[in-house]
Amino acid sequence: MPDPIPASGTVHWVGAGLSTGSGLSLLAERAQRLLMWARTPARATTLLERLDLADHVPVRSLTPGALAPAVAPGDVVVSMLPAGEHPALIRLCREAGAHFACSSYASPEIEAAATGAPTVVLTEAGLDPGIDHLLAHLLVERGRQAVDGPATVRFTSYCGGLPAVPNSFRYRFSWAPAGVLAALLNSARYVEDGSVRNARRPWEETRPQRLGAEMFEVYPNRDSLPFIDQYHFPAHWSAETFVRGTVRLSGWHDAWQPVFKELLDSDQDRITTLAHELAARYPTTDVDRDRVVLSVQLDLSSRNGRSWHGGYLLDLIGTERESAMARCVSLPLAVGVTDILAGCLDPGLHRGAESANHARRWLATLDRYGVRCVTT
Repeated sequence: MPDPIPASGTVHWVGAGLSTGSGLSLLAERAQRLLMWARTPARATTLLERLDLADHVPVRSLTPGALAPAVAPGDVVVSMLPAGEHPALIRLCREAGAHFACSSYASPEIEAAATGAPTVVLTEAGLDPGIDHLLAHLLVERGRQAVDGPATVRFTSYCGGLPAVPNSFRYRFSWAPAGVLAALLNSARYVEDGSVRNARRPWEETRPQRLGAEMFEVYPNRDSLPFIDQYHFPAHWSAETFVRGTVRLSGWHDAWQPVFKELLDSDQDRITTLAHELAARYPTTDVDRDRVVLSVQLDLSSRNGRSWHGGYLLDLIGTERESAMARCVSLPLAVGVTDILAGCLDPGLHRGAESANHARRWLATLDRYGVRCVTT
């Protein structure tokens, strides 16, 4: 393992999009120096004014070639840019001897860019992926303590950004519309009735699901299977159900039928155009409020008839100051960055908080900033 490069105390927050929020407030308290880089500086300034940070966080223009000369050894670069831009930023960080953090999945391209890095590369430290990982680690620890020996497992993790006040579209764009459509085109793999299932079009697997006291619709998302190991399931647990998926308001599947028909035959240009059309047709106004719902559940049944259930629910509505999505993505990411600043993480690739002990510490900080997960 390469010798670690200590953090300098400077954080470069790159991007001022819909997922940037009060994580900046946390870093303004913890970092020695915090800079925001944005392709539209005026938008970044407006965001900082809303968060009461305009006098504390300088804004820099993210023009081609501007970031690299400003990054020094030990700095932390936080990327809020689209996931496809992360590998290039990781390479920039490696050349500068800087650390990197993002809320996106650790893709093969990110893994390749991070291999052998003498600095920290932190991924999956947002909402989903991110907070869902924290809750899963806690549930697995609790389940292992409650049920000793072989057990059949039912695990579900559903997350989504929703309109706080339901509309006819049954949705509110809380992140880039093109990204929302692209996510629908990703096939899904999961476990159901003890067998591995593959869904080429995940929306076709939409089903009703009660989360807390309310009925929603859910469907599988991406490849769930690698997370069985990532969550440290014991070898003597047998997965009857294991699915990580997306939650939507009841009625979403019917409301989106015209969109699904478009997606079946569209190329990338048409999908981009469709994203712009939907954003214009269903705009987000200053009075709209979003809602984040995350439910993680674990059920165990042992061979001797003993059973155990554990679960957590996060249900948060945005405010005039900040959307729920921005708070839930930026805060855990900022907590992860504070771990980098404190020298708590070894060099190399990390996926959020990777143990129950780390999860408890992260969740305690999130709770202080109003992101609270309740047991179910």
